[in-house]
Amino acid sequence: MSNDNNKYWALILGASSGFGGATALQLAKDGFNIIGVHLDRQATMHNVKKITDSIEEFGVKQKFYNMNAADVLKRTEVINELISLLNGKPLIKVIMHSLAFGSLKNFIYSNREKGMTKVQLEMTIDVMANSLVYWTQDIFTNNLLAEKARIFGMTSSGARTVIKTYGAVSAAKVTLESHIRQLADELGFMGVSANAIMAGVTDTPALRKIPGNENMMDIARRKNPRKRLTTPEDVSKVISLFCKDGGEWISGGVINVDGGEAVVSFTGQK
Repeated sequence: MSNDNNKYWALILGASSGFGGATALQLAKDGFNIIGVHLDRQATMHNVKKITDSIEEFGVKQKFYNMNAADVLKRTEVINELISLLNGKPLIKVIMHSLAFGSLKNFIYSNREKGMTKVQLEMTIDVMANSLVYWTQDIFTNNLLAEKARIFGMTSSGARTVIKTYGAVSAAKVTLESHIRQLADELGFMGVSANAIMAGVTDTPALRKIPGNENMMDIARRKNPRKRLTTPEDVSKVISLFCKDGGEWISGGVINVDGGEAVVSFTGQK
């Protein structure tokens, strides 16, 4: 992208921690103004303040919203504020979807407990996949999307394999990848690119909620050619690279950001 990033804005859905938080900081460092959407209770708001304070140190603007990103009324309120904030100009150059809020539950229970419900399954897919489409639609139809914008969605290897209690999230990740391909096609006339980012195993608050996460991290450390986990900063730096001039020609794909972890077969040897 051009050197006048400071007139453009990056919208980060899930901006208060993990991949979203790291990317908000990296893009602010690159000169983008940041719009952050997050859902935090008082106990974790200190993380948000740390991020917003750091963004301001880079000399760019920031506007954060503590809300449910999948709530249509809240989304409409934010879009209306953004129309005013940006003076109705197409200045949103980056959209990143990094929402990690869903139901971790088995579909079937054999001990008479109730399995995944319709509401839980639909909520997970709506938040972790469909919400990207709705935000992008609103940004486009209100003339806020810039030419050659970049769209990113966070997927995972769980979209291609079975992990205990991960079924609904896996379905959401597969759906998200499909949405990314569709957006790459439909917005190609504007030079917009859309890609799904598949990070290696990363120690984030979202991973910590998955049963067996310690074992997953142990295997990843032993399997990865770099002998360490992927970090949110690794991912944010790759996104930063994709946001530079020429990056728009990479579009519609699933990009592994894992130091080679995905290509190594695990034998159990240390």
